[in-house]
Amino acid sequence: MAIARGDLPTAITSAKRLIEADPDRPEGYFMLGTALAESGHVAKAIPLIEAAVERGRRAEHMAQLAKWLVLLRREDQAATAARDAMMARPQDPLTFDTIGCVLARLGDHEGSLVPFASAVEGDSQNVDYRYNLAAASGFTGQVAQARHHYEAILALDPGNARVHYALAILSRQTIEANHVPRLEAALERAGVPGDRLRIRYALAKELEDLGDTAGSLRHLSAANQSHKETLGYSFAQDEAIFDALEALFCADAAPLAAGAGHGGAISAEAPIFVVGMPRTGTTLVDRILSSHPDVEAAGELQAMPLAVKQLAATASRRVLDAETVKASGTIDPAALREAYLARANVHRGRNKPRFTDKLPANFLYIGHILRALPNARVVCLRRGPLDTLWSNYKNLFASQSAYYAYSYDLMDTARYYARFHRLMERWGALWPGAVLQLSYEGLVADQEGETRRLLAHCGLDWDPACLDFHKNRAAVATPSAAQVRRPINSDGVGKWRAYAAALEPARRWLAQQGLATD
Repeated sequence: MAIARGDLPTAITSAKRLIEADPDRPEGYFMLGTALAESGHVAKAIPLIEAAVERGRRAEHMAQLAKWLVLLRREDQAATAARDAMMARPQDPLTFDTIGCVLARLGDHEGSLVPFASAVEGDSQNVDYRYNLAAASGFTGQVAQARHHYEAILALDPGNARVHYALAILSRQTIEANHVPRLEAALERAGVPGDRLRIRYALAKELEDLGDTAGSLRHLSAANQSHKETLGYSFAQDEAIFDALEALFCADAAPLAAGAGHGGAISAEAPIFVVGMPRTGTTLVDRILSSHPDVEAAGELQAMPLAVKQLAATASRRVLDAETVKASGTIDPAALREAYLARANVHRGRNKPRFTDKLPANFLYIGHILRALPNARVVCLRRGPLDTLWSNYKNLFASQSAYYAYSYDLMDTARYYARFHRLMERWGALWPGAVLQLSYEGLVADQEGETRRLLAHCGLDWDPACLDFHKNRAAVATPSAAQVRRPINSDGVGKWRAYAAALEPARRWLAQQGLATD
């Protein structure tokens, strides 16, 4: 087939001939739409694939429609198309896998399990299909199944770096059971920088589990230095965003801080935003809140960043930059509220009155949130500065994400933390009491007391189920998946001390900024 060969001009010509020969059949429309989508014209492709669906209701066509709709961030329509595709009884593994990928992208990891399993059943040798099933199994707490599928992939593809990393973070490693020798051998064979990055992170994690802090630091330092150079990151990129936010929401920004841009209370559906620096306990708090009978976890939504970008209407390719921040000052709060809720509601089950939005980077959008949704509740996690720095530095986030580009250098992370702290002080000055600053260490030390304070801030009645958050069976698609399935503990408190020498320059710098680091 011309599309499979990458011969898109031939595919387009052939598709047009099919449509001309029989405009009532779906094949031509689907081929033409797929060719256009593959050539980068996704918006033009959608109506053609929809025309194919109208003429045949084939599972393959609906699954591909869902795939391209998700790419355009039309989540509500994508969810409908994916579920329609599943109802149409797919026959081929690719269609099952496509449906699973769409559902996973929408945060429905439980729902993705069946199509992913069907894809693997149809083609057990396809490592991509099996990887998707393994990841979904891990997200939903089926650790043994996830491990089985990851090992099956390595039997077929011993150098698969993303699988090596996934296995390392799936559970805590022990002296008796770890993958260090296999990882060291894989690192010697790895030639692609991205593969070396993931394998080094896997080694760093496993060696830390085993108490080899020197070995862990050695691999982290090599991986992060190389990746920072690859990204070409400079802290000035993030500094410009912080500067723009502080200029927009300045001390005399009373009109912006008023939050009087719309009428009508939405208290019954007030979102709960869980924000903060990454790896500071946001997933833990999200699990506590979503263990409450009135709250569901919607996931790490891009709904607010995308709504702001959409309404700011800036031409830049980045979702957030200084230009977008500046333009966002003229956004009508009512329009922002509607745009946000339209995107967020796609990820809700609608069977509970409240929901959490746990995107840590939403701390950058607190001003927008409180203007558009004055009845929303915001909880910001605070963790000791050096534990925050170390946990960011040692975690492999989405490697191309602009949100986390600072995290590959300890001093960049210290600078980012300082600006985060300063911005949180700005939000507190403009909206006193609107944001609950919740200490991770305080929560660990006094689980019930701090949980009661958390629920009260969110307008929720006390429920003891919130203390048993580790029994929550909902999917977790963050690096904290293993931790939040255990009762609360102090394992993560003070872990930076094992790496104190490496953190010393950052500690001194933070102290010079007036930030306590003990």
